[in-house]
Order: sequence, then C-alpha cells, then structure tokens
Amino acid sequence: MIEFLAHLVISAALLLIVANVVSGVQIDSWGSAIIGALVLGVVNAIIRPLLVFLTLPLTIVTLGLFLLVINALMLQLVGALAPGIQVAGFGPALWGSLLLTLLNLAVGALLGSR
Repeated sequence: MIEFLAHLVISAALLLIVANVVSGVQIDSWGSAIIGALVLGVVNAIIRPLLVFLTLPLTIVTLGLFLLVINALMLQLVGALAPGIQVAGFGPALWGSLLLTLLNLAVGALLGSR
C-alpha cells in the first residue's frame, strides 16, 4: 500500500512538472494532479493496451513511433476525464506525454524500479 501511495505521489509530481514545462497542459492543484495520476493509471491499464493491440500494424510500419501518438491520446483522455486538468490540443499532449515518459524513465533509473 505504501508503494502504491509513493508511486501515486511521484506520478502526480511528474504531471505537475509537465504542466509547468509544457504550455497547453494545465493542472490546477495537487489534488487535481493526484486524481490525474489515478486516472492516468487506469487509462494506461485498460484503454492503452487495447489501442496498442488495435494499431499494431501501424505501430510496426512506423517502427514503434505510433506509440507516441497513443501516449498523447492517453494524456488528452486524462485531460478530458480528470477535473482540474486541461490539455489544449494534440501538440501539447504529444510534448507532455514525451516529457512524462522521459521523466518516468529517469525516476525509474534513480529509484531502481523492478
């Protein structure tokens, strides 16, 4: 349970960093970031695998680059579902998802994810 809460707080902090760096991504408060992190986790667990499967041929043709589009769509979906989070379009969602991915990789490397 403590690992889950730590992961939730770290994900919320990373979302706030993305909102501060990428213009077009706005998060109102820490509470909105926590809700956004929860929604992002659910979206990535349920909807993302389905989209990855359905777009597998396109992902193969683009050598995996289409996964960036899927990640951007997931961030836009979080902006639509979570209160207090706004994503102004596909461009900010693409840059925000790319930055979020890089930040998650960096945190995973620092903390030694399993």
